[in-house]
Amino acid sequence: MIITTPTDREISITKKFAAPRRLVFDAHTRPELLKRWFGPHDWRLEVCEIDLRPGGAWYYLMRGPGGTTMTLRGTYLEIAAPERIVSTESNVDCEARAAHEAVGTLVFVEHAGRTTLTNTIRFPSNEVRDAVLSTGMARGVGEGLDRLTALLAATSGSPAPR
Repeated sequence: MIITTPTDREISITKKFAAPRRLVFDAHTRPELLKRWFGPHDWRLEVCEIDLRPGGAWYYLMRGPGGTTMTLRGTYLEIAAPERIVSTESNVDCEARAAHEAVGTLVFVEHAGRTTLTNTIRFPSNEVRDAVLSTGMARGVGEGLDRLTALLAATSGSPAPR
């Protein structure tokens, strides 16, 4: 996983998977798959509601250690299956993001049966972006993507990349 800050308001996360694009796309849009990988190792995605269409809403409720909860929600702005998803995102439980909405763009690129996923999140200001970076989000996102790698390997029958 590579995390960069391409602009003063953006975080970009890139990860390569040994799986076809359709499968990686499905893992981001099908609740039964999302519940198996989304979030850090010690968190569970308990509620996952997806209305996958422009203008449709999504809602995730995660539960972590000691019963801590995190609520994420947004609205889909663009769906170009299996290449691209653009949506708004808010996290009312994160002090850095509680009053702010971000726009995330997921791009899925396949080459020779492998998929590169790039998630670029645009925040309303540099201050909000930096506050999110300081929360330890890299660990949580990294652990979730590690879980996704394992799920994709199990689902596609190919070994997990090293």
